[in-house]
Amino acid sequence: MKFPTLQVKLDRYEELEKELQDPEVLANTSKLVEIQREYGGLAKVALAVREFNTRAEDIEVAREMLEEETDPAAREYAQKELDELCEEHEKHIKELEDLVVAGDSITRGGLIMEIRAGAGGDEAALFARELFDMYMHFVEAQKGWKTEVLNMSATELGGLKEVTFSIAGEGAYHRLQFESGGHRVQRVPETETQGRVHTSAATVAVLPEASEVEVDIKPDDIRLDTFHASGPGGQKVNKTESAVRITHLPTGTVVQCQDEKSQHKNKAKAMRVLRSRVLEQMQQKAADERADQRRTLIGSGDRSQRIRTYNFPQGRVTDHRINLSLYKIDQIMQGDLNDLISALLQFDREERLLGDGSQK
Repeated sequence: MKFPTLQVKLDRYEELEKELQDPEVLANTSKLVEIQREYGGLAKVALAVREFNTRAEDIEVAREMLEEETDPAAREYAQKELDELCEEHEKHIKELEDLVVAGDSITRGGLIMEIRAGAGGDEAALFARELFDMYMHFVEAQKGWKTEVLNMSATELGGLKEVTFSIAGEGAYHRLQFESGGHRVQRVPETETQGRVHTSAATVAVLPEASEVEVDIKPDDIRLDTFHASGPGGQKVNKTESAVRITHLPTGTVVQCQDEKSQHKNKAKAMRVLRSRVLEQMQQKAADERADQRRTLIGSGDRSQRIRTYNFPQGRVTDHRINLSLYKIDQIMQGDLNDLISALLQFDREERLLGDGSQK
């Protein structure tokens, strides 16, 4: 059994291995960091394929030895060794099938998440804040994952108009890739005097974090505007024009960042978000052009698609894409997302296996 799509990743991994020994690369810090990041992202798949290939070679050698052996005791020993190798090989086949099914998401560690308040005024902004806290609690429970807030716009009541932050760590993008879409909350707001349940919403977008190698944005392709940063309710918080707005002219994508006091730092953060948005558009376009596009049920990433409802009176969280309802809203809002995420990944795996068996 061959796994050509994974073999390509091993070939690229070995290419990068050679580049990491190149004196020119070692002398170029930014190039070195980019290569190390890609190299690290490919390691899980590449090492699994390398071990699979080695085991396949071992099995061939063991079979030859068995065929040549005439002594009964030696043949029995050789057969036992071959059986053990074949058993290990079957486990590797299952592991590589899982990697094929997971697609490129398994090799991508980082992501950028954007949460925006939708319809519902102050209540929507407060819900956006709770979603942000929920994801931060989830990340804290994952060993080795790191977060960085890239841009945040708060309201006077403590809610969030929008927040953009990065999450980095092994498996981060793979596990959170299906959080994109509309999140709806149903509950009685604290300001509601008659006890009526209100509905409000927030949107989440999960973008794969793009490297400069993946998305090369030329200086001529962007327009940079600077302005004064402001706080909740439009309060002026900075007398210098440290906030930046970057427009990507070929796609019309606009990103702004004002969290840092330094214009240079704000620009660097905004460029990270811009690269990721442009990469997402490139991936979406490629997916739209593929005649065999599947995963439409949970993988569209469309912000306008309502994916989940958080019903506080019933203590229920429902993911509409897979018809899953969990009656533990308190734990989920505290970051216990594992049951939801595992169910989505399993559904995606089964859907891919139905259509992508030929890619092995």
